[in-house]
Amino acid sequence: MPFITVNGERRTIRERTTLRALVGEMGLLEKPVVCEVNLSIQSKKDWESIFLIEGDSVEIIGFVGGGCVPSWDCGPDDSVV
Repeated sequence: MPFITVNGERRTIRERTTLRALVGEMGLLEKPVVCEVNLSIQSKKDWESIFLIEGDSVEIIGFVGGGCVPSWDCGPDDSVV
């Protein structure tokens, strides 16, 4: 089985795994993420046609919002500490 690097960690994949399949296996399809394959950002519309091969390097970058949730221990000005 081929191996790739995902976010700096070695990972084994099945032959003909698409970028979309990889993101799905990681449970991130519904999350706001950007994918980079071999230093090139890939459009989400192309993920199904991008087949990963031995030695590929994939970075999956997620977005998170900031702010204070009432149950968190926020600072005196309600900013996250």
